[in-house]
Amino acid sequence: MKPLTPKRVLAICFALLAILFVAVVISLRMGAYPISIPQIVTTLFDRVAGRTDQIPSAFLLVVFGLRLPRIALGIIVGAALSTAGAGFQALLRNPLADPYVLGVSSGAALGAIMSLIFTPHVAGAIQVAAFVGAGITIGAVYLLGRRGGQLDAATLLLAGIITTSFLSAVIMFLMTTLSGRDLRGIAFWVMGDLATPPVIGLKWLFFVLVIAVGCIYTTTSDLNLIMTGEQEARHLGVNVRRVKLVVYVASSVLTGLAVSVSGSIGYVGLLVPHVMRMLFGNDYRLLVPTSAIGGAILIVVADMLARTVLGTTEIPVGAMTALAGAPVFIYLMRRRVR
Repeated sequence: MKPLTPKRVLAICFALLAILFVAVVISLRMGAYPISIPQIVTTLFDRVAGRTDQIPSAFLLVVFGLRLPRIALGIIVGAALSTAGAGFQALLRNPLADPYVLGVSSGAALGAIMSLIFTPHVAGAIQVAAFVGAGITIGAVYLLGRRGGQLDAATLLLAGIITTSFLSAVIMFLMTTLSGRDLRGIAFWVMGDLATPPVIGLKWLFFVLVIAVGCIYTTTSDLNLIMTGEQEARHLGVNVRRVKLVVYVASSVLTGLAVSVSGSIGYVGLLVPHVMRMLFGNDYRLLVPTSAIGGAILIVVADMLARTVLGTTEIPVGAMTALAGAPVFIYLMRRRVR
């Protein structure tokens, strides 16, 4: 295997970014209003160059008013979930860990349901309540997962499973109190939905994404050592406790951010890091950035299919990722066994 150098990292990331750009252009083209790919590319470059007077008003509305914000949200959500998945897999030293394994998704769903019950007519209440619910769950699991003043992988995983089970029972109970319209809305949200614009601006969401991913990336060299064994990493001077805390907090923030604005979109944080390991190896200095870009590509493609595969009927993005992700993951698992 070739040695990992900054030049190789940049080359691979630029190649993935090129694939992401192609996926974005194709996604901008797909929809009820037909726009050719040359027109989309010209429109994007005219907007970047500030020549908005040369762009037809219909193109401005469809591309920059409807489709591009949704695609940008999908990029943020996909990058957040896949990076959080890679972080939790390193933290728990379990390749089957995903961003929802510690109950963050259940906490966000509970917060969303509480907002429907108590503040049904407040704009953006669902997203705010979902983020608060995810944050409370993160804190509770952290307190339950500590042993001897440190984060223990097995205890943390067990705390997450118990918390998820308890919150799921509370969610099932509360859903019986919702009306038919609210029940359908929360069910659609829980399965993953990018159609609702977030209360927080996309710029702020992107800012939080960059900060959290950057925090995880600063620990990648230490994560490589921790994966060989915590005791060996300590002997080499790694502050294992600090690294675990940084990865846990940053990955949890990414998960809470994604779930609060899109609901639960499964298989992204589980599948993408596996694919990137197969393609580029286990070095977290490369795995973290490639997982972020790969997750963005997956969500953009999945959302495009969710909007167009059934014509005018839109299906949840989470359902699309589950339909495609489960068979692919089974194939990857069987291939690894062989």
